[in-house]
Amino acid sequence: MPLDDRKFGRADTVARLNAQARGLGAQDILRLALSDPATRDGALVSSFGAESVVLLHLMSQIDPSYPVIFIDTRLLFAETLDYQRDVARQLGLTDVRVTRTDPAALRRADPDDTLHQRDTAACCDLRKARPLEQALGGFSAWITGRKRFQAATRAALEPFELDGDRIKVNPLADWTAEDLKAYIADHDLPRHPLVAKGYPSIGCTPCTTPVGAGEDPRAGRWRGSDKVECGIHFVNGRAVRGPIAAPAAATAAKE
Repeated sequence: MPLDDRKFGRADTVARLNAQARGLGAQDILRLALSDPATRDGALVSSFGAESVVLLHLMSQIDPSYPVIFIDTRLLFAETLDYQRDVARQLGLTDVRVTRTDPAALRRADPDDTLHQRDTAACCDLRKARPLEQALGGFSAWITGRKRFQAATRAALEPFELDGDRIKVNPLADWTAEDLKAYIADHDLPRHPLVAKGYPSIGCTPCTTPVGAGEDPRAGRWRGSDKVECGIHFVNGRAVRGPIAAPAAATAAKE
C-alpha cells in the first residue's frame, strides 16, 4: 500500500476515535483506547511529575499491568525518582519501564552534563526523545497526560491524534487545573513533594525553577527562554521545541 494511503488510513482512524470519544470522560476514553484494535497495543508515558498521579490512578483502576514508560534523564530531582517508586507501589502498577539514554551516547554528546547550557533542544533530544522512541518501539499507540490549558501548543488538543506511525491518546485533554486538584483530593492521591515547594511543573533539575505568585504554572520550565516543550511531542511529524502560534497548533491537532 502506498505511504500516502497508509497515512490517510491512520488519519481516518483518528477521526473515528475522536468521534467515538465525544462526550466521554477520561476513564472511558482510556477504555476505548485499550479496546480498539488501532490503539490497544500501547503504553502510557509518564513523567511522574506534578499532575501525573491523576492519569496513573485512572489507568490503575482499569489495568494496573498496563505498560508505563518513565524516562529517567539522569538529571531528574531526587524527589521525582523517589516519587516514581512510591506512586507505582501505592497504585499497584506492575509494569513500569524505566528508560534512559545509552551511557555511551551520553559520554559522546554530553560528557560533563553541560549540554543543557549550550543547547536545550539537543539535551532534550538526547535524554528524552531518543530513549522514548526506543522504548515505544513495537507499540502502535501511547497515552499522555497532556491538557489543553497547559500551553498554546496544546490549545486544540484532541483525545486522539496522529503521531507519525503511532496514535497518541490524550484522555485528560479537556481537564482544567481545578479538575486535577479536585481529583487528587477526592481520591487522596500522593502529591509530588516539590509541588509544596513552588514547583507546579517539574522537569530536570537544571531547567526547572520555582514559580512565583501570579506566574504561569509552566514559567519555571526553561526560564528565560522561549522553549515550552521538551521535544517528545510532535506537530506535523516534527518535534515541538518552542512556541507555536495558536492557529498552527490548531491546524496540526485537527490533522
